[in-house]
Amino acid sequence: MFKAYAAAEAGGELKPFEYDPGPMGYDDVEIEIEHCGICHSDLSMLDNEWGIAEFPLVPGHEVVGTIAAVGQGVNHLQTGQRVGLGWHAGYCMTCPTCMRGDHNMCADAQGTIVSRHGGFADKVRAQAASVVPLPDNIDFQSAGPLFCGGITVFNPLVQFGVKPTDSVAVVGIGGLGHMALQFLNAWGCRVTAFTSSEAKKAEALEMGAHQTINSRDQGEIQAAAGQFDLVLSTVNVKLDWNTYVETLKPRGRMHFVGATLEPLDLGVFPLLMGQRSVSALTLI
Repeated sequence: MFKAYAAAEAGGELKPFEYDPGPMGYDDVEIEIEHCGICHSDLSMLDNEWGIAEFPLVPGHEVVGTIAAVGQGVNHLQTGQRVGLGWHAGYCMTCPTCMRGDHNMCADAQGTIVSRHGGFADKVRAQAASVVPLPDNIDFQSAGPLFCGGITVFNPLVQFGVKPTDSVAVVGIGGLGHMALQFLNAWGCRVTAFTSSEAKKAEALEMGAHQTINSRDQGEIQAAAGQFDLVLSTVNVKLDWNTYVETLKPRGRMHFVGATLEPLDLGVFPLLMGQRSVSALTLI
């Protein structure tokens, strides 16, 4: 039996919970959990904000642990090996997206906490293909968020060919935004933090921002018109997105990694006139 913490209903309290994971799958691994981060997506699932949660729900998808057992078909991971597990716990492995390496876009991808139990537990199971081997020279206690929030904000740098000479703005400094500032600064970019909190300005500068803009001050935002090659939005609330689009350079891109539930209200002409783009993540 696996020992975990689960909520019995939407908004419910996490309480001790045990479950039988069943027989080990052919291409599965069993991970003995050492550390597990807390992501805002865990909170969204616990509150069933997206309407896909099933209860009892064991959250946790930023897992660090060691391999306790492997299925018969697993030959690239060994027991005792330290690994990480993020949002996805399995893929079909046969569709065109999987075959070209875009596993995160697999239509049959299995969420670690969607229709299965996650990492707020002593152990968790996942398909071996979804597990990330970890090097020995990292801080295992802090590594968990890299497998969800970290890869979420790092992926656009590679996917869209962000250059060290680019000017990039981050909207929302908290969790995702914290990691985005650090990655972008290390990448060599000129980094701007949009934040509504005066208290977070000093923190944003310490984490890698070269300047901050008050996101509640329309004048400050408008003064940044045409400055950025990329605007990375990490927030899950509705903002005046047209104002942020105006801060993009020609051929600039606004990329959403925060799960905003309300529809985007975007005018087409600012996009047309500057060949600007709008895009979003696929869950990693």
